[in-house]
Amino acid sequence: MTGTTSEARPTETRDAQRECLAEALVRQGYREAIRELRPMADTGLAHHHVWLIRDGDDWVARLPKQSQLGLAAGANLDYQAACFERAGPSGHTPSLQGVLTPSTTLPRGGLLVDAVHGRPARLPDDLPAIAEALAALHGLPLPPAEARAPLLAPADPWAAMRDEVTTQAEFLDQAGLSAEVVTMVREELGSLPSELERGEASRPRLISFDAHPGNFLINAEGRAVLVDLEKCRYGLPGFDLAHASLYTSTTWDPNSHAVLGIGELADFHHRWMSRTGIGELDTLLTCRRAMWLWSLTWCAKWRASHDRTRDAGARGEDWSAELSDDALIAHVRDRVNHYLSPAVIDHVRREFDALSTALSHALEQDA
Repeated sequence: MTGTTSEARPTETRDAQRECLAEALVRQGYREAIRELRPMADTGLAHHHVWLIRDGDDWVARLPKQSQLGLAAGANLDYQAACFERAGPSGHTPSLQGVLTPSTTLPRGGLLVDAVHGRPARLPDDLPAIAEALAALHGLPLPPAEARAPLLAPADPWAAMRDEVTTQAEFLDQAGLSAEVVTMVREELGSLPSELERGEASRPRLISFDAHPGNFLINAEGRAVLVDLEKCRYGLPGFDLAHASLYTSTTWDPNSHAVLGIGELADFHHRWMSRTGIGELDTLLTCRRAMWLWSLTWCAKWRASHDRTRDAGARGEDWSAELSDDALIAHVRDRVNHYLSPAVIDHVRREFDALSTALSHALEQDA
């Protein structure tokens, strides 16, 4: 959510989107204070974004292309609004300013959030700031079980993650992958334990579940702000640590692209561990493997799904390439094919062992 706008979408599409948004803003009483609507670059598969220049602080309109959780339009907005409200006390997320209800002209509605004036994360320099942001998010008090809805809050977050990865893995045979790649991924799936050791790292906390570096902006004070919060849930913090630092995350967004060394990865984890007091290394690394497999199986799902026609009814989950710019789809296709290659799978496999050794050594020094 930087101030950069884009000429990437065809003019008629941008103009139509702006008109529909303007109508919604008028209908719900937000339009008077807004001086200009500027469509932003199409950089994600889940939302369009429009920068709203206001008399006061600027806002950003987040207009869903789909629901990654498969929710109907109204429920999707309720879920995303809860994500911003729950994460807000961390001090590292934009504030929610309003909800645009679904309508005939804006069928999936939208959220209005504070605009963040910042730059993309630069790795590895901004890893400490990202670790601080995640530690603040993970340190928020856990509400009573009955107060966690509408966010996902499985009784056993590890079992829920295994189930989600297993469901996505059904796409491996539909994605046009080589037998070698399918075998490699299934071998890794078979290595996941059925349960985790009990401890702080296996206790549920509010997590982002989408903490890759491209979702952070760094403000003028050097503070990392997590700007995309649509998939928050009460889960295991190791999933966020993984998503912020896996090869499949740090090389996803071209604006924050970096290949991290083992020392940089170890320092990132060590900083977060020192801030949270959570030190169960085996559990954190097991969560890292699960998050990697979630990413790989999502890649298979996208390969098998993106050529479908968009859902004219604007319902639930929809990975159709028709919803996004050609340049974005080309980028996603390149990354997906790269991550589902034998060489990259082998690279990440080797990284697990090296990171385990480096972190074990760091913890021994602390002791």
